[in-house]
Amino acid sequence: MSSGADEVVGAGLLASWQFWAVLAAASAALTSLLAKLGLAGLEPNLATFLRTLVVVIALAVGLLATGQLQGQALGSLPRGSLVALGLSGLATAVSWLCYFRALELGPVSRVAPIDKLSVVLVALLGVLVLGEQLSGRSWLGIALIALGGVLVALP
Repeated sequence: MSSGADEVVGAGLLASWQFWAVLAAASAALTSLLAKLGLAGLEPNLATFLRTLVVVIALAVGLLATGQLQGQALGSLPRGSLVALGLSGLATAVSWLCYFRALELGPVSRVAPIDKLSVVLVALLGVLVLGEQLSGRSWLGIALIALGGVLVALP
């Protein structure tokens, strides 16, 4: 039996963006490892397609199970959001195709960290495009991530 304090901590954790970001990072690590294993004997574009089908099915089941997929007519959704999400989907497709090709050719222990240089790029784009502000400490972290990516890439 859990105490009221445990429930508050759990609810707080589930409402924390940091919790979900760490979970995303852990999932991405598994994704990379399993993708590398899944490429054995497959062409990388086919592997990307098969993985994408699993993603679509899993998301559809999850949305249906939680009632989030009902009653939303595409025509009633904000046009700007649909355009941005469509372009995001295209960028994801290009990213995944490139990533799977890189995994086919190189070790996952080097490919994945270089791929994560996207963290540096998204921080820069967040500042330049969205007007977000980063502290000096945050910029130092971004610089260290960039340095780490370069060090991993070197032979």
